[in-house]
Amino acid sequence: MGRVTQRRKVLRLSLDGQTNSRVDTLAAEEPLEIRLGGKAFSITMRTPGDDFDLVAGFLVSEGVVWEAAQLGAMRFCAGEDEQGRQTYNVIEAQLAPGVALPDTSLERHVYTSSSCGICGTASIDAVTKSSHFPILGADTAGADKDTENDDGALAGSASRHLPLETLLSLPDKLRERQQVFDRTGGVHAAGLFSFDGELLCLREDVGRHNAVDKVVGWALREGRLPLNDTVLQVSGRASFELVQKAYLAGIPVLAAVSAPSSLAVELAEESGLTLAGFSRGNTVNIYAHPGRIIGVKVEIPL
Repeated sequence: MGRVTQRRKVLRLSLDGQTNSRVDTLAAEEPLEIRLGGKAFSITMRTPGDDFDLVAGFLVSEGVVWEAAQLGAMRFCAGEDEQGRQTYNVIEAQLAPGVALPDTSLERHVYTSSSCGICGTASIDAVTKSSHFPILGADTAGADKDTENDDGALAGSASRHLPLETLLSLPDKLRERQQVFDRTGGVHAAGLFSFDGELLCLREDVGRHNAVDKVVGWALREGRLPLNDTVLQVSGRASFELVQKAYLAGIPVLAAVSAPSSLAVELAEESGLTLAGFSRGNTVNIYAHPGRIIGVKVEIPL
């Protein structure tokens, strides 16, 4: 398995004239090629570790799979560095019989963190129509229990109300468990919590999108989708892509310690997802569907 961190010499300078050399610990960043049916599907830059979760979550985000049974075996393909060591930078994923392969002959258009300007209503419509786990509006939260499908999975995503105190406690709980960040200061984190504040899964990565994909992929492989009554807490800002990934996994609440983008708010409003930003200390901004949060009694003003 690739290394999560790497050690490098660094020259430290200061205005008082002091100069010294030291060894710094850096978050590793390496390419990962994802193959489907023997063909290249995507390449992403990521921090090695939990790579099968990353691939599984990425396939959920792309709408390729949404149930654990749809994803077959995954394996690392042969690949060596200049020293002859296995790089673990190529994964072949096999889909279950009957699951359609995406068209890998077409160039993929991946939205980057700054690409909201090229998104629009059509993008939001496409996302909300493609989800297999639509989130019921916040006004229905806790009103009725979800019904079960034939396989025992919950249908829909009506959620209970989330206590404000629990929501505000999540950034500190996330930060306390960020082991790679403690060593490097250079990775994002995504944590999946229950409405009772219990940490279910935490993943770290140099890419915020990858951290979320690793969480969603863990949930898929554990047979937990849709993620009813869960909160996705992220260490950075909330972009359109993160709201999209949460929505496609059936997560009803996404909270960030920093700001959301305008299109992230639009998608949250359209999809019924509660979006929180600037969750720090004793305050938090609720940008969409505040009715899911206990203690919030007013509508967002125009």
